[in-house]
Amino acid sequence: MAALHPQLEKDCIKIGRFELCHLLLMNDANFPWCILVPDRDDITEIYQLAPADQTLLLKESTLLSRCMVELFSPDKLNLAALGNIVPQLHIHHIARFRHDPAWPAPVWGHAPANPYSFAEVKHMRRRLSACLSKSLRAPA
Repeated sequence: MAALHPQLEKDCIKIGRFELCHLLLMNDANFPWCILVPDRDDITEIYQLAPADQTLLLKESTLLSRCMVELFSPDKLNLAALGNIVPQLHIHHIARFRHDPAWPAPVWGHAPANPYSFAEVKHMRRRLSACLSKSLRAPA
């Protein structure tokens, strides 16, 4: 199993596992924000994944995207794989709303993170797990 980058460990809450990816929740209640991290060592770009893993990543990203739209009804769902600070391949899935604090600009660097309370984490974990129940396992 590939270790998570220390910044992801610090900034995120483990929600579960797909076949390929860890599912993380960014600990910032300003935005519904999930991150998929393929469980592969030394991968920084999607093209570096084996073809079967590229297909699986797309499938898992699609499942998560549909779930986030179903749960949060965003005006737009932003997906990004930047890696400027965290080189480990990870795909951001951010539900955006016309009324969110950063709209229409990118979320990065807009405002300090607003950490979830214990109850809010429990609620988000329950909602995401229920929506993804056929595909998601408990976090490792």
